[in-house]
Amino acid sequence: MRLIFMGNPQFAVPALEKLLYSRHEVAAVVTSPDRPKGRGKKPASPAVAEKAREKGLNLIQQENLSEQGFLAKITALAVTIFVVVAFRILPVELFSIPPKGAINLHASLLPKYRGAAPIQWAIINGERETGLTTFSIQKKVDTGGIILQEKVPIGPMETADDLSARMSVLGADLILQTLDLIESGDYEIIPQDNSQASKAPKINPSDGHVDWSLPAEKIVNLIRGLSSNPGAYTHFDGRKLKLYRARVVEAENSRKPGEIITANDREGLVIKAGKDAVLIDEIQMEGKKRLPCCDYMRGCPIKEGHFLA
Repeated sequence: MRLIFMGNPQFAVPALEKLLYSRHEVAAVVTSPDRPKGRGKKPASPAVAEKAREKGLNLIQQENLSEQGFLAKITALAVTIFVVVAFRILPVELFSIPPKGAINLHASLLPKYRGAAPIQWAIINGERETGLTTFSIQKKVDTGGIILQEKVPIGPMETADDLSARMSVLGADLILQTLDLIESGDYEIIPQDNSQASKAPKINPSDGHVDWSLPAEKIVNLIRGLSSNPGAYTHFDGRKLKLYRARVVEAENSRKPGEIITANDREGLVIKAGKDAVLIDEIQMEGKKRLPCCDYMRGCPIKEGHFLA
């Protein structure tokens, strides 16, 4: 089928690459415009835009998805279907253009974890399994009929970055299977059970603040779920400490939540939680590089008995 691919981040790149080596035809790629990024605020392209340029594809970078000139350009491409992966909310006047509508890849087993951050919230909530869903796009976000689903186990130490990279590859395969099914005509669309729906809203930086009174397992899940962006964090001596990888370890109950139990370059950093303790594997002091915790502890001012805010 002749299609338009829409997406922005690295998560969407494997799906685009998969389609380029399939029998389907990518007539154009739509991404958001370049945005200022980093300390220098230099314009940076979405990962999908970079891949489209690399492959010599027809790239359209568009801000207003309802703008008449853009809609006319998309209509003139005369495609059969849109494929959407980690892009934006499409207006009805856009996704109604192709005769077979638009399909989306979502990183959860819908109707669970509808929203912008399904991978992060699944890990934060301690899920052991998540999945991928392809569905037909409707006006209300993430509510369209389900075409295919695939379950994906979550490893006990897997971070959001780890899981996202793995699911992006699995999702590319699911997208291709979905297009092949639609082309064959031998498929059905299953309505979502709204009574089973849950939300996965956009992550805010403040969501990363560690509450040391919580059980260590919940804290570790938060660290895993927010690694590496925006990152879970705590404070020491008025400075922000970002935490990227961590494990649960046993600890005596005589210590107080937030108290440093261990602080050296052999065992790293262990902090008492409401139940058990958290062993930090990767850490970043504000204004410094991200480091393995044992490396960070060489010359670090944090000592046993200190408290993290």
